[in-house]
This record gives sequence, structure tokens and C-alpha cells, in this order.
Amino acid sequence: LDIGGESTRPFSDPVSTETELSRVIPVIEALAPQLSIPISVDTMKAAVAREAIAAGAAMVNDISALRHDPQMGDTVARAGVPLILMHMLGTPKTMQQAPHYDDLFGEISAFLATAMDRARSAGVPANRLIIDPGIGFGKTVSHNLDLIRGVKRLAALDAPVLIGPSRKAFIRRLLSDEPETPLSPDDPAVAHGTLAAATAAILSGAHLIRVHEVASARAAARIADALLVQPQA
Repeated sequence: LDIGGESTRPFSDPVSTETELSRVIPVIEALAPQLSIPISVDTMKAAVAREAIAAGAAMVNDISALRHDPQMGDTVARAGVPLILMHMLGTPKTMQQAPHYDDLFGEISAFLATAMDRARSAGVPANRLIIDPGIGFGKTVSHNLDLIRGVKRLAALDAPVLIGPSRKAFIRRLLSDEPETPLSPDDPAVAHGTLAAATAAILSGAHLIRVHEVASARAAARIADALLVQPQA
């Protein structure tokens, strides 16, 4: 369960540490004693990560890949929790301003390799790192489709790959009769499109998916996993 208190949608503005803490900590404190599943805190701020872990979070999801707060790596290392490192072009405020790559996979792989080095240097073991190519974070529709098709191209980084396509604008644009007017995130077609994208990502090599509609995504993932199992001779 991934909980965050700062919007990272395209063109969104940052919020203060105090605001983020006030949004996140009471939710984690309320949910942690009731849940058997791990809670992930979605934050770029070390102070929020520390408080969230103390409140019951068991993972940190840093969309800045340790670039935003120089204390985040040490905070995660001391807590001994897994860390998700995500690729983002720029910041949420700027990332969708004509994103361009000369070599999509080469640039994203290099970015994530550097982020992993940064994490290991801070004391986070390699076996606690998860990488995320950042679907929708500084990507065009074509970039997102290429990333889902080519998940296996990130295998050289030797870390589990997380793909988060749920309700993203590229799905809402592809399913709209007018691409310049994306469907609403709550449109039923967007849920179906998310399942298709998530299933494709698993078949392409993703180890984890981030979704909103958990039950239907779990069913889709079970079928995708069954398709990936090699038949007995």
C-alpha cells in the first residue's frame, strides 16, 4: 500500500515538509496496526520517510531517486527498509514540457545505475533496491509504450523492476476519441486500459506493478504469471 502526501502529477507544485507530514503520518498510524501487508511511503523528503517508518511504513518510494534530499539514502540505510528508485526527467512541475531522449533506454538505464550507486554508497544494500523507469514522468505516449515493451532491457541493472501505469495520461489519451482531451481517470475504460498495460508489463519482464484497482489487477497478474511459467516436459 503506497501512501503519499505530495502530488507528483505533471505541473504540480511541491508542498512543505509540515504539510506532507500532516497528510501522511496520521494515515499510516491508523492503518499500520490493522494491515498485514507492508506500507510504502511515497516521499522525496528524509524527514517524512523517518516519521513514516516510525509510524509503521516498511518501504520508501523516492521518485527523485535520492536527488532531492541528500539525507534520504542514510535515512533508508539506517532503517533497513527497501527503497524504490524512479527515473524522472526534471521535476513534476517541468517533466512534461516536451520530454526528449536521444537514447530512451540508454539514458534511463544510466540514470538508474547512477541512482543505485548513490544508494549503495549511502549504505543501502543492493538487495533492498527496486528500480522504476517512471511511466508518465517525463515521457511521451510513445516513450511509455516503448518502456512497457522493453522492460527486459533493464535486466542488466540486476534489480527488480516496478512499472506503474495505473490511470496514467498515456492510457487516457490512447483510449480517448480525441487524444488532446484525455478520458477522466475514473472512466471505466481507463481501468481496463490499465489492466492491459499492467499485464503487458508483466509479460515483458516487470516484477512489480503499481495499481489502483487491486483485485482486478491481482487477477490479471495471476494469468500473466501463469503464461510465463514454462510447461513441464
